[in-house]
Amino acid sequence: MTSPAPLAPRTRIKICGLTREADLDAAVEAGADAIGFVLYPKSPRAVSVERAAELASRLPPFITPVLLFVNADAPEVMASLARVKGAIAQFHGEETPEQCEEATGPGRFRYMRAARIPLGAAGAGFDLVKYASDYSRAQAILLDAHVEGYGGGGKAFDWSLLPPAVDAHLVLSGGLTPANVSDGIHSLRTRCKTLSVDVSSGVEIDGPGHKGLKDAGKIRAFVAAVRAADAANTVKASAADASSFSS
Repeated sequence: MTSPAPLAPRTRIKICGLTREADLDAAVEAGADAIGFVLYPKSPRAVSVERAAELASRLPPFITPVLLFVNADAPEVMASLARVKGAIAQFHGEETPEQCEEATGPGRFRYMRAARIPLGAAGAGFDLVKYASDYSRAQAILLDAHVEGYGGGGKAFDWSLLPPAVDAHLVLSGGLTPANVSDGIHSLRTRCKTLSVDVSSGVEIDGPGHKGLKDAGKIRAFVAAVRAADAANTVKASAADASSFSS
């Protein structure tokens, strides 16, 4: 009896920086696994926790709301997570492991920790293995480009400079678009426990003044590109399995 062909892991998708009902609905319909709301007041994509709760109430089961914080006080984080049912935190500032734990219960709520990877050749100097170990209680480490301010600013760091093996669930972010997300998945999938992707500016409406306003067509194209990358990896895995069997 022939064994079934191996399947490549399914890449989870987070659409971040949502501010409108129509965009949330488009992300859900396209197949997103998580929806991100920015609770950092200085961000052009910021929403209040009340607005985040209102939008999150539209989510069907099994789609996770994620609340993004930057150096927020622990009581504020706790209150926000309690307000948005099923939410997890994403810490994007200078929060220490101890501060992340304090702000989430500890253990009452799950959280992700953003790692800000320097652009260019300097990215090789970022010790992601140590960073993941320091934040070992995080559900995942989100990889973003280190630019002025907080957030990747739509810029991608050099994925090839990351370590070959990281004992963590990783979320690739920073400058992803429907055109390059497949390359990011192929570059990082085998370097970690599991790989997810996170997009914001790459699926926004073109032009100034549109931060936080998503393009439904770009969302669909992004999700389709991720699924195509998964399918391609499944084919590669099947070919490798067949080669091993024949040899």
